[in-house]
Amino acid sequence: MTTHQMFDGRVQIYRRGHSRFWQCATRIEGRRFRDSTREENLDRAKDIAEEWYLDLRGQLRRGEIIKKERKFKEAAENYLREIRVLAASTRSPKYVEMTELRLNVHILPFFGDKSLSEINRGLVQSYRVKRGEETIAKSGKPPARSTMTQEIVIIRQVLKYAEGRGWIPFVPSLSQPYMTQGKKGRRAWFSPEEYKQLYTATRKRITDGARPGWKSHYEDMHDYVLFMANTGLRPDEASKLEFRDVSIEDDDATKQTILVIDVRGKTGVGFCKSMPGAVEPFRRLQERRRNEFLTKEIPRELEPTDKVFRKFKRGLFNQILHEEGLKTDRDGQQRTAYSLRHTYISTRLMEGANIHQIANNCRTSVKMIEEFYAAHIKDRLDASAINVRRPRRAKRAQPRRTEVNKDSEKI
Repeated sequence: MTTHQMFDGRVQIYRRGHSRFWQCATRIEGRRFRDSTREENLDRAKDIAEEWYLDLRGQLRRGEIIKKERKFKEAAENYLREIRVLAASTRSPKYVEMTELRLNVHILPFFGDKSLSEINRGLVQSYRVKRGEETIAKSGKPPARSTMTQEIVIIRQVLKYAEGRGWIPFVPSLSQPYMTQGKKGRRAWFSPEEYKQLYTATRKRITDGARPGWKSHYEDMHDYVLFMANTGLRPDEASKLEFRDVSIEDDDATKQTILVIDVRGKTGVGFCKSMPGAVEPFRRLQERRRNEFLTKEIPRELEPTDKVFRKFKRGLFNQILHEEGLKTDRDGQQRTAYSLRHTYISTRLMEGANIHQIANNCRTSVKMIEEFYAAHIKDRLDASAINVRRPRRAKRAQPRRTEVNKDSEKI
């Protein structure tokens, strides 16, 4: 087949072996156009192909040719394929699993067949409304604010992928047109009085626990509460903690004995320096693990790679919270093991600790602490700077009126 190029390769003129006429072809906005010139002479065929191509360009400018656009479904499938490979080294498998679940269950049924250019703030707002109506009809209450935020983030990530491939010129704004300022609220934590009530209950459970053979589990729970509230570790960080990651040291600055912990978890690798109250719980855990291994059928010594904590007994923790009336705070928020971390941060701020040092020690940002902790600690407010009164001005002395001679007032 003989082929000739025109307009820098944008138009092709060719003739098949069984045909005597020249054909012309081009691609405009992703669509393929072909036609016959009805000419056997190449020069005349080129003139006709030129007029045909320019006419197509005119139709495109007048909007008579509809651009062939890619669907949201195609972008989502390619995005999922990408993150399964690239996110495997930086995010947990659960993240990829939940992203795929949210796409397939909620997002694709609404956006799947729509063109990428159709997706804008108004359409996303319609999705929010529809999603809320479905959830209210099923459970009687709308989806949580965090749930909707996570789904909108996934939509934005798919659009960013499409932008990177050149399928759309830019990512539209997906923010809500109104009610963007959410209510301020603190993370569920234990106040000093509630924390004392909690560790008193866990200590009492060691002697009064009714379940036979569970004394070691009660002891682990008590030490877990004390350890977490004095270190600020995340539950996932505590579950990965090995004995080689913890060392007992005498701190030169405070002249106290503390734990220095090599932490691995959500944000990668970091270090944590505990409060002195975490030292004795750790020593008890270490001694208890050593005795457990020595009394097994095949005795062995405690290894540096052994886990500090056994599997967290969530049911036991929740049972103690329910018995003590501590499962929810006054705002109705559920307390979990994460609340011990929130308690550590809030307590440190109440004691006047430097917020930047707390952020580094807890492997989080100052912004997160300012937004969810510092704004709700009364000790952060300085009454001497708030209750300021402007000094009163001294009253000016009024000039004394002099008596005027009545005769002088007469004209």
